[in-house]
Amino acid sequence: MSVIDIHRDGDPSRYIVVEGPIGVGKTALARRLAHSLAADLVLEEVQANPFLERFYRDGRSSPMPTQLFFLFERARQIEDLRQSDLFTNVRIADYLFAKDRLFAELNLDAEELKLYDQIADKLAVEPPTPDLVIYLQASVDVLLERIARRGIAHERLIDRRYLERLGDAYARYFHAYDDSPLLIVNASDIDPINNEADYEQLFQQIQRTSGGRHFYNPVAAALV
Repeated sequence: MSVIDIHRDGDPSRYIVVEGPIGVGKTALARRLAHSLAADLVLEEVQANPFLERFYRDGRSSPMPTQLFFLFERARQIEDLRQSDLFTNVRIADYLFAKDRLFAELNLDAEELKLYDQIADKLAVEPPTPDLVIYLQASVDVLLERIARRGIAHERLIDRRYLERLGDAYARYFHAYDDSPLLIVNASDIDPINNEADYEQLFQQIQRTSGGRHFYNPVAAALV
């Protein structure tokens, strides 16, 4: 596939975020988009978190250090972006900084969340507003299948109930989201990573998406 220019109105700056629950394929899609757009990648350092496996094994054993590691790493990445010229190149990220608070609410108890908020306030992170957010949705069964397929050992410890709660948290968050244009993608029945036709159709939808809230349902799109 050739590199395609997604810039609009002559503006060379572009910051696109791909989001969604664990296993939905956001990092893989971000990589494909970065290749298509000759863009820089901004990826979460998930595997670098030394507390993550312990958290997946026993959710109450280390939620706070797990969450704080992610908070500090994401804050550092945002600061690095601001120290560089964020808007020189197209950039594709596989997370919104706001997702850190979403996970904190999901995993921390009331006192831990209060401490987390105090630390986050002290960091005073000012993340850039995306030009477009692509929110990938999929059923829990699909998420579990994809997690098993990619074979990361500690992810196999994630249980169904946790994914259900996470999916609900994402749905609530994006139901109220209006900070930037939003494309909500039903990703249960497509494989834009390994299926070229699926990727091309999704990429065309991304190119057409400008302001407001948009929904992409591949089944419905195929009937048009």
